[in-house]
Amino acid sequence: QSAHRAGLRSFIRYGWRWSWRVATFVTIFNMVSTGLSVYRNKTTISNFASAGAFTGALFRMHLGLQGLAGGFVFGTAFGIPAGGLLMTMQKLAGETLQEKRNRERRELYEQKLAEWQSRLSVMEVLGQTESNAQGGSETEQARE
Repeated sequence: QSAHRAGLRSFIRYGWRWSWRVATFVTIFNMVSTGLSVYRNKTTISNFASAGAFTGALFRMHLGLQGLAGGFVFGTAFGIPAGGLLMTMQKLAGETLQEKRNRERRELYEQKLAEWQSRLSVMEVLGQTESNAQGGSETEQARE
C-alpha cells in the first residue's frame, strides 16, 4: 500500500511537470498549423510539418544551435504523421475542414443574399404603395 501511494505521488509530481509542457506544445502546434491553413486557404501536410518544426525548434532553443536543429528535425518528424493522421480522420468523417469552411461560407453568403433580396422587395412594395397613395390623392384633388 505504501508503494502504491509512493507511485501515485510520483505520478502526480512528474505528471504535472510534463502535462503543462505537452499542453503548451500542442497549443503552439495547433495555432501554427491552423494559422498556416487559414492563411494559405488549404490544408496540407507541409502545414503540419512546418508547425512541428517551429514548435520543436522553439522548445529546444535554449540548448543552442544544435538543440534548435534537433528540435526542428524532431518536430518535423512528428508533425508529418500527426498531420497525415488528422487529414485521414477528416476524410473518414466525410468532410474536411476546408470543405466545411467553404460550405459554411457559401451558406452564410446565400443567407445574406436572401435577406438582402427580401428587404429590397419590401422596399419596392412600400414604394409602390406610397406612389399609389400619392396618385390617389392627386386624382381626388383633380375631381374637386
